[in-house]
Amino acid sequence: MPVRASALVLFLASLVGLACSENDSTPPWPDDGRLLPPGLGSSPGTEPSIASSGVNVLPIVVNAGPAYQATNPSSLYVNGAFASVTVCAPGTSDCQTIDGLLVDTGSVGLRILSSALTVSLADATSNGIPLSECTLFLTNYTYGPLKLADVTMAGETAANIEIQVIDATASVPSSCSGSGLPANDTLATLAANGILGIGPFLQDCGESCVSDAPASPAFYYTCPSAGCQDVGMSLAQQLPNPVASLAGDNNGIVIELPEVPAAGAATLSGAVVFGIGTRANNAFSGSTVLPLDSAGNFATVFQNVPTSSSFADTGSDGIFFADASSLGISVCPDMTSFYCPSTTQNYTAVLGSTGSTGSTGTSVKFSIANADDLITQNPTYAAYGNLGGPGGGSFDWGLPFFYGRRVFVALAEQATPAGPGPYLGF
Repeated sequence: MPVRASALVLFLASLVGLACSENDSTPPWPDDGRLLPPGLGSSPGTEPSIASSGVNVLPIVVNAGPAYQATNPSSLYVNGAFASVTVCAPGTSDCQTIDGLLVDTGSVGLRILSSALTVSLADATSNGIPLSECTLFLTNYTYGPLKLADVTMAGETAANIEIQVIDATASVPSSCSGSGLPANDTLATLAANGILGIGPFLQDCGESCVSDAPASPAFYYTCPSAGCQDVGMSLAQQLPNPVASLAGDNNGIVIELPEVPAAGAATLSGAVVFGIGTRANNAFSGSTVLPLDSAGNFATVFQNVPTSSSFADTGSDGIFFADASSLGISVCPDMTSFYCPSTTQNYTAVLGSTGSTGSTGTSVKFSIANADDLITQNPTYAAYGNLGGPGGGSFDWGLPFFYGRRVFVALAEQATPAGPGPYLGF
């Protein structure tokens, strides 16, 4: 049975931003010595404490997703964490709460499908000319205008910030559509009402998009009535991280999700807690801090082979690493993005800084089960801690890594009790 691929990892390999990947090749994570690895079950005392209330606590849920239809099993979203935010015309009470937003630490910025947005928002402009953006993910892109909004997450508001409205009816410039990637611009293709990008950087592109000669394919556009022109964009006008735009609790986030049984679960409830060390509910408690490089990467050493392009991404629906031939297991005949070993395989990887080439670091245990069998046996389950697939040269730790862990994502250039970001802590 096919399952919705996460398709949400912002591809910024040549840009200063978080390079993540999507569920057509996506990931999970490390063992801090206190928690059992995903998919291996749980024991008393191993579950992380999940914040249930607070102005800085945004509830999240892993479920079948807003596109799910019982009559169409292939619409089920596996390993997607969703949240709700309220969007208002700046300074007004003209507001709308939008649910079914994919929580994505692999990208930056709030993006909402035009079909899900009913509140009227003013254009974001440069020299009075409306702005649009082409956002390249690993296996797809989104395109649409930038708008201004007050964005309330839990009880905190990012005031008058830019968001992207993903518009399936827009005329897409050839420098965007010419990437050869498909557009994810409808509920059927995105399988979410939008993307809440809360990765470790302050803007979605960074210094590489400031130049008047933008990266190719283009990223930002000014769009007068005569058509759109790709342009460089100052940091102040780039799509911001909504967490960084909060008045407080703006130096990072904590992802809290419970453990998942080996057979999976229908749903899971967790939280995104804003801030690190700013309140009692976000005090830093990790024993491992992994500094991230300018692309959001750290190193993973697996079977004595180091991979520097390794990252953690809630927008990925599995652990994506190595290849079937090197592991001696098969890719699934149905869910071709995932592995289907004849028996569950248990592995260990070592996570460290991008300079790591040996065994120094934090050992992380994880397991890979037969994805086709799991989902056939439990066709309405949305959460699995033991799904993985080929990595294509990267080591993508997706949502399964976050199950049963308290994971800190510190924002670049921001001070925290564990030092300045960007870093991953657990």
